Amino acid sequence: MQVELTRVDQDFHFQATGASGVAINIDGSPDIGGHNAGARPMELLLMGLGGCSAIDIILILKKQRQQITSFDIKVNAEREKVGDASIFKSIQVHYILGGPLDADKVKRAIDLSLEKYCSVATILYKTATIDYTFEIVG
Repeated sequence: MQVELTRVDQDFHFQATGASGVAINIDGSPDIGGHNAGARPMELLLMGLGGCSAIDIILILKKQRQQITSFDIKVNAEREKVGDASIFKSIQVHYILGGPLDADKVKRAIDLSLEKYCSVATILYKTATIDYTFEIVG
C-alpha cells in the first residue's frame, strides 16, 4: 500500500492520495498556524477506525440478510501525553443503525469487527481501550 502527500501551502496543508485516487485534505490546527483546510492526522485515525469497522459490520450483516437503512457512527477519544507525543488513551464508538435489525446480530457484528477483522482497531488497541455502544432506530 502506498499513499502520497503533496504540500498545498507554505504551512501545514497537504493533499493526500492513496491507491484509490481519492484525495483527502490534511491540515494543522490554527493554534500552530494551520488553516482548517483539512482533517488533523489524529482525526483521520478515528475516521479510519469508524470506516474500517463500518465496512466490516455492513459485510457481516449483509451475509446475515439484515437490512440496514441508515448507519451513523460517532467516535470520541481521550488522549494522554507520552513523552512529546499525545496518544489515544481511550476511544468510545457509538453506532446508530437503522432498519429492521436483530440486536443480537448487530452486537455480534460489532464484536467481530472490533475484536477480529478491523485492522485499524488492532493497531489502536496497542495504546488505547476501545469501548462501544449501539442503538437501532426505526
